Amino acid sequence: MFDFGKIKIMDIEKILYDRSESKCELCGVTEGLGVYEVPPKKTAGADGCILICETCHEQIEGVQKMDLHHWHCLNDSMWSQEPGVQVMAWRMLKRLSAEGWPRDLLDMLYLDEQTLAWARATGEGERQESAAKYLDCNGVELAAGDTITVIKDLDVKGTSFTAKRGTAVRGISLVADNHEQIEGRVNGQQIVILTKFVKKSK
Repeated sequence: MFDFGKIKIMDIEKILYDRSESKCELCGVTEGLGVYEVPPKKTAGADGCILICETCHEQIEGVQKMDLHHWHCLNDSMWSQEPGVQVMAWRMLKRLSAEGWPRDLLDMLYLDEQTLAWARATGEGERQESAAKYLDCNGVELAAGDTITVIKDLDVKGTSFTAKRGTAVRGISLVADNHEQIEGRVNGQQIVILTKFVKKSK
């Protein structure tokens, strides 16, 4: 049913459920689904919305701490033909692009001119590029995959060992929502290390 040219929300929901085969259009789960209006809404009706789950919604809105592993789902959903899904995939990859694999996916993602303008309309890309960098104790920028050296003995919380000064940590990853933290494997365990206690290795 139409109301002054606008489709009612129940009709939009039905269209989205049919379009997505009753799955979250970002991660594919089938529970806790709801209509999400992709801001700023450019198109009336279902074309301006996507169907997503509670987990995706909460992380998009920043209610929950970003779970990097959850967003591996974008490997598949970024290829959707729906502009709204493409927009949200682009924005989340931008938000996570301090890590290697989201940046790689972003390089592969193609949006037409109109969809890219919609994706950029909230300033997600600009915010990401102006975000604080991950810097070691000398102010040198760190990147995912780098090798670093620990510059002081660090007691590792929840374990009985100490990460000794001079320990080399290879293939680090960046903590997505905290530019002062990196992750790496020491003594066979994945631990979080403050960037101010590490030095980038050449």
